[in-house]
Amino acid sequence: MKILAFMTARRMLRMRSLDFFIIAIVALGPGHGFTSAQVGEVSQVNESLGRHQVNQQQSASDSEQSPAHKYFTDTVLINQNGEKMRFYADLLQGKVVIINSFFATCQGTCLPMNRNLEKLQQALGDHIGKDVYIISISVDPVVDTPPKLKEYAKKLSARPGWYFLTGEKQSVDLVLNKLGQFVSDKQDHLNIFIIGNERTGLWKKAFGLAPSDQLVKVVESVLNDQPPGKN
Repeated sequence: MKILAFMTARRMLRMRSLDFFIIAIVALGPGHGFTSAQVGEVSQVNESLGRHQVNQQQSASDSEQSPAHKYFTDTVLINQNGEKMRFYADLLQGKVVIINSFFATCQGTCLPMNRNLEKLQQALGDHIGKDVYIISISVDPVVDTPPKLKEYAKKLSARPGWYFLTGEKQSVDLVLNKLGQFVSDKQDHLNIFIIGNERTGLWKKAFGLAPSDQLVKVVESVLNDQPPGKN
C-alpha cells in the first residue's frame, strides 16, 4: 500500500527589504521520502501547499498498521537521555512535530538553525511537549552519543518535548531517508524544518534559517489544522 506522493506548485513573491528562502512542499511515498522542492523567493512563509490523507485507506482490522505507520516504521532511535524511542509510535503518531537534522560538532549552520528552534520553543511556550514536539536527528550518530547530545541540548535550554536523537547508524540512516534528509557527508546536511501534523496529514517544509517569527506562523498553521470535514 502506498501513500501517494505529490508536489504543489511553487509560489513566488518578491520582498523589498529582506530576502530569504522558504521551501514549502508536501511529498511523501515509499521509496521517495520528502522530495526536494523548488525554492521560491518569498516575503512570508506560505500557507499550506498540500496534504496527504493517511486515514483514507485504513484497514478494517484495527490491528493492521496505518499507511503512515508502515511508511515511517517503528525504527528505534535513542534520545539525549539514553531512552529508546520508536520513530512512528513514540515520536510521530497523533502529534504535531518540527523535525530537523544536524550534528553536534557542526561549525556551520547547525547552531544558528537550532537557535531558531530554541526561539520557536520559547514562542510556543506550553505547547512544547504537549501539543508540539521538536525532533532533531543527528546525521553523525557514531560521534553524537546520548551524553554528547544531552550536553548540546543544555546549550539550547531544551525543555521536555524536544528530542535530540541518535542510534545505530543503519537505523538513523533509514529514518533520515524516509524524511528525505539523508546525506552521505554530514557537512551536506539540509537546513530544512519539516513541520507536520500526523493526525490530519498536513506537512510543510520551511527554511530553518528563516526569521523565527515567520516560522512560528508556519507551526501555528499546522497546529491549528483540522481533519477533513471538521472545520
